[in-house]
Order: sequence, then C-alpha cells, then structure tokens
Amino acid sequence: MTKENIQAMLDIIEKSADARGGADIQVLDIREMTSIADYFVIISGSSTPQLNAIAEEVEDKMAEAGFNTSHHEGNGQSRWIILDYGDVIVHIFHRDMRKFYNLERLWSKDERESEEEE
Repeated sequence: MTKENIQAMLDIIEKSADARGGADIQVLDIREMTSIADYFVIISGSSTPQLNAIAEEVEDKMAEAGFNTSHHEGNGQSRWIILDYGDVIVHIFHRDMRKFYNLERLWSKDERESEEEE
C-alpha cells in the first residue's frame, strides 16, 4: 500500500473517531517493531454505545473510501474492538480497558530500547 493511501486511512480513522466522540486518539508507528502492521490507532470511549458508534463510523467512512476491514473483532460489550485494515489496525477501547492493557507502553520504541539495555 502506498504512503498516500496509508495517510488517507489514518486521516479517515481519526476524523471518524473524533466525530463520534472518540478520546485520546493516538497513532503509533510500529513499522520498525513488527511486520503485523505499520500503524496502530488507539481510541478511547466511555460507554458500550459509544464504542459501537465509533467502530461503525470508522467502518462506514473507510468503506466509502474503498478501504474494507479484513477482520473485525469484539464489540462494545467486550470493551475492546479491533478493526484490521492490513497496514493499519484500529483499537477502540473503553477507557478503563485502555489503561489496563496500555498498548502505548507495550508498543513504544522507547520502552523496547530500555528493555534491550537491561
């Protein structure tokens, strides 16, 4: 996928999540850490209906732009929804679950470098 397509995907995801009240939207560049994807987009919501609304908005806007999920996992009840777009994986968390799993720390380049130094 081209750099322009990936940037378009990230823009659509961020705008869609923001339109449904998604909070603390973070884009993690994981290209140097794994081959599973190039980017993670992490979004917080505060309720089951909001998580579902964010996921639905992202999927709808991405589909309109010609990007379809290769995999959709979870729902608002599970408090963690994953939308896999190949090079970009979207994680929509209830804010409590986001704190618990702390993907930002797990996938931080700085964190990995400090572990390697130990």
